[in-house]
Amino acid sequence: MAKVNIDAIDRKILQYLIKNARMPFLEIARECGISGAAIHQRVKKLDDAGVILGSQLEVDSSALGFDVCAIIGIKISDPTKNFETVNKLKEIPEIVECHFITGSYNILIKVYCVNNEHLMRTIFEHVLSIPCISDTETFISLSQAFSRQVYVESIKE
Repeated sequence: MAKVNIDAIDRKILQYLIKNARMPFLEIARECGISGAAIHQRVKKLDDAGVILGSQLEVDSSALGFDVCAIIGIKISDPTKNFETVNKLKEIPEIVECHFITGSYNILIKVYCVNNEHLMRTIFEHVLSIPCISDTETFISLSQAFSRQVYVESIKE
């Protein structure tokens, strides 16, 4: 995707929406010193340009009983099967993120499970049952220190 040029007002709008995707456009308009209609137009422009990919609710996984978060490095025996492997990984509901990476592994996934037994079943019965996966290494998260979106202020005009 091509880089999109945004101005200071667009950055300010993005900062507000990243902090609170439910913030009313009229409130953003007051903060930015422009009309509500202008905010709507700018958000639509950012959406159409692919800068805004949508909005989503952030859910506390542990509040739902998913007490184990793990990051798993995956080695693929045949790298030409990367996309096929990812399509199989996509079918496993415990996997919430998947990244192609450099280094010792081909793919990195983030998994949420109820407990360690659930994690073990997910790895052995689902992840390792995918034909091209030759090896994995699992890192259990003890605690998530922070999570955030891209730092919008750092975007240069």
